Amino acid sequence: MHLGQDPTTAQQGPTRRLARLRALLAALVLMLGVDLTGPMAGISIGQPLEFDNEAQEEQYYSLIQKLRCTVCQTETIYESRAELAADMRSRVYEMTRNGASEDEIIQFMTSRYGDYVRYNPPLQLNTALLWVSPFLLLVIGGVAWLQVVRRRKQVATETELSESERRALERLRRGD
Repeated sequence: MHLGQDPTTAQQGPTRRLARLRALLAALVLMLGVDLTGPMAGISIGQPLEFDNEAQEEQYYSLIQKLRCTVCQTETIYESRAELAADMRSRVYEMTRNGASEDEIIQFMTSRYGDYVRYNPPLQLNTALLWVSPFLLLVIGGVAWLQVVRRRKQVATETELSESERRALERLRRGD
């Protein structure tokens, strides 16, 4: 104990050091815990990955560009930054590393997320509306446009007044 130091303050020194040491140890354990999760964590965009061969790497990158992020809906899981997309990339990576074929992985993803997960869904009865809807909208738009043009022509021909209407209009103008 130093001269002029309160005895209760001297006792807090080791307690504070112990608390700091515990906090430092807890932070270290948390940092190691995050790093130990490895492939089980979601794979972020641009994260370097290891493959057994070039065919696996090609399959992985082909698949993540064919599967749609169900959160973003307009992006593939290759482009998306959503957590679900990272989890989906992780699952594709894991299945690719375990030797699953492209068809098996697509089958797994469609059974889990539905046909919507495929960026180009197959033409089936349940996806026919997705494939036909652009053409259907084009036909509906064309029919609506034709009706507008016909109505304009009809209105243009109806604007001519009959003889009795002209006389009545002339009387109104004169104030009779």
